[in-house]
Amino acid sequence: MTTVSVSLAQQADYRFEVDFGAGIPGLMADEPPPLGKGEGPAPAQLLCAAVGNCLSDSLLFALRKFKQAPEPIRCEVQADVGRNPEGRLRILGLHATVTLGVPANALQHLDRALAQFEEFCTVTQSVRQALPVRVTVLDVDGLLLRDQT
Repeated sequence: MTTVSVSLAQQADYRFEVDFGAGIPGLMADEPPPLGKGEGPAPAQLLCAAVGNCLSDSLLFALRKFKQAPEPIRCEVQADVGRNPEGRLRILGLHATVTLGVPANALQHLDRALAQFEEFCTVTQSVRQALPVRVTVLDVDGLLLRDQT
């Protein structure tokens, strides 16, 4: 087993400095107004970034196994935030859209990569144990390649 850790130190109110460890630039996280001042990404945005980054990495890895170059990959992740039955704000689901940097017909073995890449995404598969994550994959021309919940 491997342990991943970060340290957070309060700077003011809801603004925290996030330290990832030696050699990795930190960042400032903050809640949006009215709680914070929005001087950095909010926790929900950091979750979106983690899911999107992991999905993008997994798809890139799956395609590179077949010596394919899908770059530059882009990913947008939206979090649906709403109230749970107790009236508390919760992330109710995520939708990630990964866009390849090339047309689908420029990539060999694309179907195989698309069929397996999500299974190797550590963050997304972990988050899916708690909430739905929809993943859409498009090519550079907007061609729908995969839409999976």
